[in-house]
Amino acid sequence: MKFLRAFSLSFLLVSLASCSKTPVCFRAEVFCAGLVTDTLGVQDHGINQESWQALQNLKAENVVGEIGLIESADARDYQKSIDYFAANGYDLIIAAGVGLSAETLRAAILTPDSIFIGINQPQANAPSNLFPLTFAEDEMGFLAGTLAAQLTKTKIVGGVCETSGIDAMWRYCEGFRAGVKYIDSSIDVVILYREYGDREKVFLDRSWGTEQAQYLIKRGADVIFAAGGVTAQGALQEAAQAGVYAIGTERNQAAALGESSQSVVTSIYGEASFEVQKMTRLIQAGNMPAAESGQYQYIPLADSFPETLTKNLNLMLTNLLNKAVQTSVPLQKP
Repeated sequence: MKFLRAFSLSFLLVSLASCSKTPVCFRAEVFCAGLVTDTLGVQDHGINQESWQALQNLKAENVVGEIGLIESADARDYQKSIDYFAANGYDLIIAAGVGLSAETLRAAILTPDSIFIGINQPQANAPSNLFPLTFAEDEMGFLAGTLAAQLTKTKIVGGVCETSGIDAMWRYCEGFRAGVKYIDSSIDVVILYREYGDREKVFLDRSWGTEQAQYLIKRGADVIFAAGGVTAQGALQEAAQAGVYAIGTERNQAAALGESSQSVVTSIYGEASFEVQKMTRLIQAGNMPAAESGQYQYIPLADSFPETLTKNLNLMLTNLLNKAVQTSVPLQKP
């Protein structure tokens, strides 16, 4: 793991002295909140970056006394990163990403005195000190699908997705399928799931994502949707190289991919900063939040696209958030 500029100076000073006195976060008057990122790190242009910005805002407003950040260099670091904050008396521990679900649940069970927020971590049987913060993946995928249906000229669109064994990934991509069909049932939607790949490469299989995008493009797909960390980014980059429209999820993929993102039309992802601040304020005040299904957004389309596309997206976003449009995608894969 790597400990960045992440920790505030005051925390560093306390840490150095912790061998001789009680760490500051064990003091009742100091509310401490720590963030553990997934392997994409704090500059992911998504939930990690937004969550860290939320904690910085809360510290500046004196809602939180001390904040800490651990960027996980490897998935094998997740448990010890979370455990570090728990062992040092942090009141609130935020773990960002579905890949940390099992580790967050384990830490919450073993550390009942700390409160946990698991971002993008639906938990069927969460203990009372663990609050999942999720975003409606099916709705975000559906919104992407309605856009893809309006962009395609070949009437073939594709989805490149991490394993359907992860419910969040399945909802993203089946939501995309439903959104396309909502606009035009005659469009051919080809969804490819990474079902049998190396388990160590879950969310990290860039080459698989690249290969699937190549396959879809050869089949005539002129819009590609991708979900699933670095795996998805491989598909988005391949689409960009081929000049095929791409729609991203989970973070601002155009910003994350830089020069290799020319054809990323938009990305749809959850507003983690707003939701983390809201939940932390409640927790700090002693009011436990409910498990949240947070708000989400999309990156504005370039000016080169017709204004009607933006109007249609805004209307659909409103209808989805208000539940005027239902995706009909179940919470779990049947």
